Amino acid sequence: MAILSPSIDLEKPEKIALRTQYGKTLAELGEQYPDLVVLDADLACSTMTKYFADAYPDRFFNQGISEADLMCTAAGLAAVGKIPFVSTFALFASGRAWDQVRNTICYSNLNVKICPTHSGLSLGEDGASHQSIEDIALMRVIPNMTVVVPSDAIETERVIRWAIDTEGPMYIRLVRPNHAVIHTADYRFEPYKIEVMREGKDLTLCATGEMVYHALLAAKWLSEKDGIEAEVLNCVFIKPFDTETLVKSARKTGKVMTIESHQFIAGLGGAVCEVLSEFQPTPVKRLGTRDQFGQSGKPDDLFKAYGLDPQSIYQEAKAFIQAS
Repeated sequence: MAILSPSIDLEKPEKIALRTQYGKTLAELGEQYPDLVVLDADLACSTMTKYFADAYPDRFFNQGISEADLMCTAAGLAAVGKIPFVSTFALFASGRAWDQVRNTICYSNLNVKICPTHSGLSLGEDGASHQSIEDIALMRVIPNMTVVVPSDAIETERVIRWAIDTEGPMYIRLVRPNHAVIHTADYRFEPYKIEVMREGKDLTLCATGEMVYHALLAAKWLSEKDGIEAEVLNCVFIKPFDTETLVKSARKTGKVMTIESHQFIAGLGGAVCEVLSEFQPTPVKRLGTRDQFGQSGKPDDLFKAYGLDPQSIYQEAKAFIQAS
């Protein structure tokens, strides 16, 4: 367990792009891990794998705009002992190459780390055709696949360093824009565990990825304006899911709200409802894109339009408490 540091200013946070931290971390790991190889689908300047490509050009493979080949090549490299990290936009990694991820990587339980960027609504102006709001659902259903969604740049760096030493297929979901840093430099990452970022007694806010910051800010306002103390859970692992921590929190608060930049069907909201229905039946309110496609717009405007900005989360949480 880790509680949000008082040194973090939620109203004016430092911002760092997760994809930039990802690329720089790969480049740092290159010397220590000679079997580390990185593959991309002609998007190295967007996914930031360019940092590794510049440092280790002989271990970087641009597969072009051919995502099926990208995944199969990564599988082949893993089969001969390399540690491939694969990047493209999340929509293409999870959707266009789903067959290859399932049948070539996961069926053989190969050590491939799929690290897509540009996931969720915050992809912004590229619009519905490129906004991946179904990818968590698509990846968590595949046997052998681990699904990880870091909440900021510091957690991203910890996840990548853990992943390179951990066998098996992984889907590590990253986002495009600069994003609030909610961890401090001494953050200790605990694999497979939900991180309790704020303790509370009235409501559990289960968030993942960039929505963790939004949940923390909403929880701050609930406390300051309404005397409602919300517990905030950073659900960095969607699969496997930390049942123990979720059930403990739900038992304490009696109400759970899930928040994700993703379809509320079969994503984090689905995972939470699956766990609670079996182990701790609890009222659940799910926030996400409600069986809708995205659209073109600035990230903050899109979050507001889909009810995922901090103010909307605050209002939804308050109404959920009052209706109970």
